[in-house]
Amino acid sequence: MIDLLQSKSGITKFLILIEVAAHQPNVRQKEIARKIGVTPQAVSEYMKELVEDGFIYSEGRVQYRITKYGVEWVLENAADMKRYARFVMSDIISHVSTWTAIAEEDLDKDEKVYLEMRDGLLYVSNNKVTNSTGITIDEAKKGEDVGVTDLRGLIDLEVAKITVCKIPKVERGGSKRVDLERLQTLSKSKSYIAAIGTESLIALKKIGQNPDVMFGAKESIVEAAFHGLSSLVLVIDEEITTILSRLESENMEYELIDLTRQ
Repeated sequence: MIDLLQSKSGITKFLILIEVAAHQPNVRQKEIARKIGVTPQAVSEYMKELVEDGFIYSEGRVQYRITKYGVEWVLENAADMKRYARFVMSDIISHVSTWTAIAEEDLDKDEKVYLEMRDGLLYVSNNKVTNSTGITIDEAKKGEDVGVTDLRGLIDLEVAKITVCKIPKVERGGSKRVDLERLQTLSKSKSYIAAIGTESLIALKKIGQNPDVMFGAKESIVEAAFHGLSSLVLVIDEEITTILSRLESENMEYELIDLTRQ
């Protein structure tokens, strides 16, 4: 347990300092009180203590700024909380949570198994294929779903690569202007295909492909990437900015290809 979480006053000061840093120099104590769930009087008292301790300084009535010392204290405690959160997630919660996997052979209850992620799905077997292990909560036949708990080690995930293909809107030619030969080549390199827009759907049908997902495709390819699954997504040109912004917000690796035939 980190020191900050053992003291209610420490947590409150931490939250107040974050609010001061975010809104300095015009600090509204009533607004801070509303956000962090304490009374304005309590915020006023904490602000006095923070000034005395050198975490903030006053520039006049209702004007405050966080000091260098205050910034360092916030960063130090934020780093401690990040490490603690990682410990909780990896060393505690993962051991008591139950994960669903696919059995690659008949398994017994309470059997030690090895975990592997393939094509976005979790598989388990009693043959050592990775260093990630778990314990089955029940028996399962080959091909059945099985619950696994007490996870140990990291599950290796491939870095997902997303190929975004720009497709012209129907006013600009639609599927008739798509480079189908290039699309055919690209579709063979990805196991997960998404389509945004009817023009994208028809272009895929022209090469004998059906998309894995069409409605909700933006979120679907992001979720697939989190499971290590690379995808090909066909997007009508007017939706390109939206999909790229979504991928960039998740720091996802992608390439953009214009399939418009000249």
